[in-house]
Amino acid sequence: MTIGLVLGGGGARAAYQIGVLKAIVQFYPRNHHIPFDILSGTSAGAINATSLATHASCFHLGVKKLEWVWRNFETSKVYEASIFGVLKHLSKMALKGLQNDLASNDAGSLLNNQPLRDLLNQLIDFNRIDRNIHLGALTALSVDASCYNNSLSYSFFQGHMSIKEWKRARRRGVRNPLITDHLLASSAIPLVFPSIKLNRAFFGDGSVHQLSPLSSPIHLGATKLFVINLDSPQKNSEKQFRQHPKTATITGHLLDTIFSDTLNSDLERLTRINETLTLISDTDKASLNLKSIETFVIKPSEDLSQIAARYYEEMPIAIRYLLKLFGISQQSDSSIVSYLLFEKAYTSSLIELGYQDAMSQIDEIKQFFDIE
Repeated sequence: MTIGLVLGGGGARAAYQIGVLKAIVQFYPRNHHIPFDILSGTSAGAINATSLATHASCFHLGVKKLEWVWRNFETSKVYEASIFGVLKHLSKMALKGLQNDLASNDAGSLLNNQPLRDLLNQLIDFNRIDRNIHLGALTALSVDASCYNNSLSYSFFQGHMSIKEWKRARRRGVRNPLITDHLLASSAIPLVFPSIKLNRAFFGDGSVHQLSPLSSPIHLGATKLFVINLDSPQKNSEKQFRQHPKTATITGHLLDTIFSDTLNSDLERLTRINETLTLISDTDKASLNLKSIETFVIKPSEDLSQIAARYYEEMPIAIRYLLKLFGISQQSDSSIVSYLLFEKAYTSSLIELGYQDAMSQIDEIKQFFDIE
C-alpha cells in the first residue's frame, strides 16, 4: 500500500499537525524513514510537508526539527510585526495605490512576509528532496498553489520519474523542482500576503480554487490517505446575530471556507465513491479505472479560535492595533487571529492538542499504519 499524507492549510493553525506527527513518530525506531510514501501540502501545510520531505530518511529528526521551529515561533519570523515595519509597509502600499500600475511591480498586501522567505531559505535544503527520492525514502512531494492568471489550481511536484503530469477540470499537476517561491505562493493568503510570480504567472494560496485537495496525492500514486484536517468545531455552531455580522466575522468566515470546506467536501465525495465501489464487481472497477482509497482523518477536538483568543495579548502590539482597524479584538467573533497568531505560547498549545487528539485514537492510527 502506498500511503499519502495530506496536510491542509491554515496559517498558525498548522502547528496542530506537528502534534499529530509527534504522536505517531514515537512508535518507530530512531533511524526509521517517514511512514508516508507521498507528501501533499497546501499553504502552511505545504511548508510542513516540504520540511518533512527533506528529512524523509529519518522520521524522528524531521518531526523534531519541525517541533523545535513551531515551539519557538514568533510572529516577526513570518511577517513584519514591529510598529515601524508595519507603518512602513502600509505607507508603501498606500503610495503604490496612487501610482500607475506600470510604475511599480511590487505585489500589494496587508502584511510584509519577507521574514518568512528568509526563514525558509535558512531552514529548508531543497536539494535533499531529490536525494531522498533517489534513495527510496520518498516517492513524491506536491505543493498546491492557485494561479491568478487562469484561476486554475496547480500541484507542483517532485517525484519518481514514473509519475506523469496530469490535467483535469480546473486543476493541473506540473513536475517542477520546488523552491522557496513555491512555498510562499502556496501560503500567500489573498490580500494578507503578496502574490508570487512563478513561470510567468502569478500565484496565491493553494486553498483558493482547490476543488479537489485529495486529487494530488491520488494522482501521485497514493492508495491510502492520512489526512490532518485543521477544521475545528466551533463553540457556537449556530450564531445568533442581533445585527448584521461585522467585517471581522465575515472575513473569518471566508478564511474558514477557503481552508476547510473544499477538503471536507472532497472527503465526503471520496467516502461516497468508496461505498459505491463496494457494490460493483472488480471487473467493472477496472473498466471504470476506479479504486477504493482508504482514509484516516484527524481534526482538532477543540475550537482553535477560542484557544487563540486566550493568547491574543501575545500578538505584537502593532498587529493588534492593525486588526482593531478592521474591528478585530480579543472578544471578536472571528477566527482571523487563529490564522495569524504565530507566537510560541499559542503554537505550543496546538502541538499539545494535536498530540492528545492523536493519542486518543492511537489504536486506530496504529492499525492504519500496520504498527505492531
